[in-house]
Amino acid sequence: MRAKNNMDGSSLPLLDRHHYSFNKPCWTFRTINVRRCLFALFILSIISILYFTHYIITAPISSLIHRNTRPEPSIRCSVVNGPRIPQDHDHKTEARLRIDPKVLVFVETAYSKLGKDIAELLVHNRIKYKVEVAGKSLPVLTNLDKGRYGVIVFENFNKYLQMDKWNRELLDKYCKEYMVGIIGFVNPSEETLVGAQLKGFPLFIHTNLRLKDAALNAASPILRLTRAGETAWGSLPGDDWTIFQANHSTYEPLEWAHRNTDDYPAEEYIKTPLATVIQDHGLYDNIQRVIFGSGFRFWLHKLLFLDSLSYLSHGQLSISLNRMLLVDVDDIFVGEKGTRLKREDVKALLATQTRISKMVPGFKFNLGFSGKYFHHGSYEENLGDDLILDNVDKFMWFSHMWNHQQPHLYDNLTQLQADMLLNKQFAKEKGIPTDSGYSVSPHHSGVYPAHELLYTAWKKIWNIRVTSTEEYPHLRPARLRRGFVHRNIMVLPRQTCGLFTHTMFIERYPGGREKLDEAIQGGELFQIIVYNPINIFMTHMSNYGNDRLALYTFESVIKFLQCWTNIRLSSAPPLQLAETYFKLHPEEADPVWGNPCGDIRHKKIWSRNKSCESLPSFLVIGPQKTGTTALYTFLSLHPSIASNLPSPDTFEEIQFFNANNYYKGLDWYMNFFPTQTNSSTRYMFEKSATYFDGDLVPKRVHALLPHARLVTILISPAKRAYSWYQHTRAHGDPIANNYSFHSLITANDTAPKPVRDLRNRCLNPGKYSTHLDRWLQYFLPQQLHLIDGDLLKSNPVEAMNELQRFLKITPVFDFSKHLRYDSKKGFFCQVVNGDRTKCLGKSKGRQYPSMEERSLKFLQRYYLSHNTALVKLLKRIGIRNVPQWLKDDLTNTTT
Repeated sequence: MRAKNNMDGSSLPLLDRHHYSFNKPCWTFRTINVRRCLFALFILSIISILYFTHYIITAPISSLIHRNTRPEPSIRCSVVNGPRIPQDHDHKTEARLRIDPKVLVFVETAYSKLGKDIAELLVHNRIKYKVEVAGKSLPVLTNLDKGRYGVIVFENFNKYLQMDKWNRELLDKYCKEYMVGIIGFVNPSEETLVGAQLKGFPLFIHTNLRLKDAALNAASPILRLTRAGETAWGSLPGDDWTIFQANHSTYEPLEWAHRNTDDYPAEEYIKTPLATVIQDHGLYDNIQRVIFGSGFRFWLHKLLFLDSLSYLSHGQLSISLNRMLLVDVDDIFVGEKGTRLKREDVKALLATQTRISKMVPGFKFNLGFSGKYFHHGSYEENLGDDLILDNVDKFMWFSHMWNHQQPHLYDNLTQLQADMLLNKQFAKEKGIPTDSGYSVSPHHSGVYPAHELLYTAWKKIWNIRVTSTEEYPHLRPARLRRGFVHRNIMVLPRQTCGLFTHTMFIERYPGGREKLDEAIQGGELFQIIVYNPINIFMTHMSNYGNDRLALYTFESVIKFLQCWTNIRLSSAPPLQLAETYFKLHPEEADPVWGNPCGDIRHKKIWSRNKSCESLPSFLVIGPQKTGTTALYTFLSLHPSIASNLPSPDTFEEIQFFNANNYYKGLDWYMNFFPTQTNSSTRYMFEKSATYFDGDLVPKRVHALLPHARLVTILISPAKRAYSWYQHTRAHGDPIANNYSFHSLITANDTAPKPVRDLRNRCLNPGKYSTHLDRWLQYFLPQQLHLIDGDLLKSNPVEAMNELQRFLKITPVFDFSKHLRYDSKKGFFCQVVNGDRTKCLGKSKGRQYPSMEERSLKFLQRYYLSHNTALVKLLKRIGIRNVPQWLKDDLTNTTT
């Protein structure tokens, strides 16, 4: 059969052609069905893709999906293997012996931004300082033959240049005589200066520049903490930089940068380095200075500022270059399916640990465990749990709670110990070490505010000696976190690294990878390690799976520290860290118990059986032998006032804030103030007469009771001293019984210690102005009420009415119906049954022999300066009516 040509020239057999024509309707029908199927399949695919995309973003299964966004450490130092500075490079010279390790900071205003930044940096590094507003008179600069300040800092260097002639000459003379240096910051201004000369110096400035690519002068003698050799590439923060051009050999650049390419495209400008921080060696006027062309927005300037303090103070203000680092991995077995570690994650953990240990000797990740949640993941995640235990000896370990329960929720010690025993049994079964002496409480519960059951159980079950928390005294600001010791357990400050339980993927990190890298490369995380000699970081298991952000974060920041600092990093077990910490900061061992109700985070982790409403609203603080027991008795008559429960040892006085009782903790104190069932009792108080002259008492009281009112009774200090002496004699004190009052109060410092101790207890409480000044450092004058002790004795009704007005107690109680003078006792007593009186015990109101005239005259002379200061203090706080006894003591002294 012949073929016929098609339109395209090809041939088609006749048989096929006829077959094609015969089947055309059927073929067309099939084509339409196929097209519909394809279209429906296409629509279904689109819907499936959209749904799947939404699901993987929102569902837990998202963690199972591999992403290629996992960050890897990319920091490379150009001089990482270069030479380090000598170990003894600490800037120390003999000149440091003539100055105190303290900084004097002149600020523009009390609220200026850079001034606050400077103060915060000094606080973070525990450097003492004093702030003065520039333009006022200079503070006292010397103490005998020693300078009070090692470095002078001007927030605005222009304030130094424009000082009046008298103050400028005085300050410069001090700097020259004591070899004290000056640090200044050239503040930005609206006017752009080009080649402007700094007043009185061969130094010229150009202001309001945008710069990039900062580097350091490796030859500068200032550099100690900071390491030269790297370049901070990219634009520097701000468009108001100042650069320096010198016309004298006294000046040497400390930091350089380049003009921004976009602003200055000319080749010669791009390549010319510009001095942004400059050192004045003192060759021009014998005063050394360091001048910054910008503030602390650029992270490197904080390091250079610390080095400048060290150099200009001749090593007095040097900080150690040693840093210890511990990374806790909380909840290693706690997490939802899809968020836990798989075998590959554990292998990455081990590999990263190996790399970090080469940079940080002794480094191991410290794994916390709650045994109940072991093998609670998927099949692959359970294999990850197994691999962790296969390498149990490669990590450090610490105990969490068996069921991850917050300890402050336990009211029963037996149950708390039972749960701890379950975790300990799990550890023994799995070969996990149980002797680290370290534990961390879930969510820091029970550590601070202290839950006494936790400390007791920790000692009993685990023999815990160290723990850590981020909550003491508060989470924020982090620079103020401190350590303390409670019930022989050392509590270390814990740091956060910006990673939390939900921080699993870099794409969901707040601010993205750029924000995380900012914290690593000179930002908050980098600075935490620079400023703190002991660093314990809290991380979570979920930070080590998924995108493994913890591994990226710590390896990166450690490399960055190596690039830019001479810090020597090391690691050690928690017990060794704690011992080192409290050797560095022994003053922190004593805790300061704050008010849990003043911090919402503390309230959430405080025992539900406790309430701040039961804490006292006012305190009677003494001093002793002024009538405090009588006042306590009178207050107890008021139906709206209630005092603490009595102590078996000290009777009506708790003596919490000034004695070893303070170390028993807040729970112990609050047990004296049970929750009131009688709603009419609204005012709780306590009386401890030894509070008045306790050195630490005002600070401790203010931490716990910042809004409390204070009541003190004052009588003639001479009479008070004599009354105390007779009190001790009546109680059989051998010193008082063997020494006359006059010989005791006139004893010198060569006398036996027991004699000196009793002498001091007689004399020191009577230095009223000194002790009141200490209280007024923490409390407002409006919170303090002074009772004239003579008035309380002669007319207690009037004294009590004044006190009620001060306390704003309603309804007012009529004391005249409840107090009556008892002629036999010689003072007012409580009225009972309408006609009888109930007086204080035999130990109160004793009749003593009169004080010898020579002793009275001696004491009036002894207290003259203190009484004079008391008059000034009373006027300062608005009390115009000077007590008659005070007038008499001052009059008799001068006659």
